[in-house]
Amino acid sequence: MQVTETKKKSFLSGLTGQIIIAMILGATLGIILHNSISSEAALSFSNKIKMLATIFIRLVQMIISPLVFTTLIVGIAKLGDVKTVGRVGGKALGWFFTASFVSLLIGLFYVNILEPGVGLKLEHVDMAAASEVTGKTQTLSFNNFVEHIVPKSIFEAMATNEILQIVVFSIFFGLAAASLGNTVKPVINALDKTSHIILKMVNYVMNFAPIGVFGAIAGVFATRNASELLITYFKFFGSFLIGIGTLWFILILIGYIFLKGRMTELLRRIMGPVAIAFGTTSSEAVFPKLTEELEEFGVKDKIVSFMLPLGYSFNLDGSMMYMTFASIFIAQFYGVHLDLGTQMVMLLVLMLTSKGIAGVPRASLVVVAATCGMFDIPIEGIALILPIDHFCDMFRSATNVLGNALATSVVGKWEENKELQISSEE
Repeated sequence: MQVTETKKKSFLSGLTGQIIIAMILGATLGIILHNSISSEAALSFSNKIKMLATIFIRLVQMIISPLVFTTLIVGIAKLGDVKTVGRVGGKALGWFFTASFVSLLIGLFYVNILEPGVGLKLEHVDMAAASEVTGKTQTLSFNNFVEHIVPKSIFEAMATNEILQIVVFSIFFGLAAASLGNTVKPVINALDKTSHIILKMVNYVMNFAPIGVFGAIAGVFATRNASELLITYFKFFGSFLIGIGTLWFILILIGYIFLKGRMTELLRRIMGPVAIAFGTTSSEAVFPKLTEELEEFGVKDKIVSFMLPLGYSFNLDGSMMYMTFASIFIAQFYGVHLDLGTQMVMLLVLMLTSKGIAGVPRASLVVVAATCGMFDIPIEGIALILPIDHFCDMFRSATNVLGNALATSVVGKWEENKELQISSEE
């Protein structure tokens, strides 16, 4: 047993190290090419090298739907009844909305204290580039929220990787299976074995992670003058990093409060997934690996399979912090005054609207654009943050992974304590 554990640790350590090396090599190659070839050649190179990241993310997306479907049904069947599902679900949603509110407040606090948009002078802002994002704001509505929760077809939901819709179907399926008792055990056992096969596939796919990260980073740095961008947006990016840093501090502190010394082990285990999310700017890319790591950390599979899919729709802490920060930054740039009461209303609007956009590309920017329109802030202001958004996305994606890992681990511990209490009473 000890030998197996050592092998797992060395593998994880090796993967994390490979990803960090891939980031450094990708950035170095991208910077060299950016400074030595024409912008047209750099763009052509970027489009080609980014295919490595696209292939990796598509490989991950390939296994997300069957993984969520199989593990969640098995997990629900093991939970056993509606009462237990309701208890775990209530704890999950309570955590998610509290974490979202705190994240939004942090963004609100720092954007008001540091005022990164006040007095900022930006030239040659590409307004046309914002049309891709602003064109999607019409999708933010109550109807859209319902459509992203209730599936009309499980096959359509799986084909489009609508995680929340798969969760809804799987909960119904799992509860129905649990109510039928022993007669459906062969079905549950088959799904359980299928989930283990898919988790084995995760190991194969993750071997490609460093190559995907290399392609993503090289492609970005080849077409963008990172140093010039960071100098231009120094106050914006610096203020954002202070906010993200504060959010990390609070999340880790909460982790140590609830998990005590085990929080250190959790951080060590999730460093690989965090690094992948950082390099690819995709929280979704680490979903299968994070599932595996949390189960090895000791969280029961029934909790992991229930919490993580919900978390990916309701608990994106890094993205939430960015939404208030970016929205008020744009208001500051255009000189639109928002009193504290209006800002708090904006915060609540962001909390609700952000829950209805699962599956929308560049979801954070779509929500920011829609919110600006609601509060009479020029919607084209989204173009102001597009040049720096990729670098911000790296940090918010990594933060999303930390937030979901922590939420799953803490709720898992609460449930473990609850089960012990129920056993002792019996």
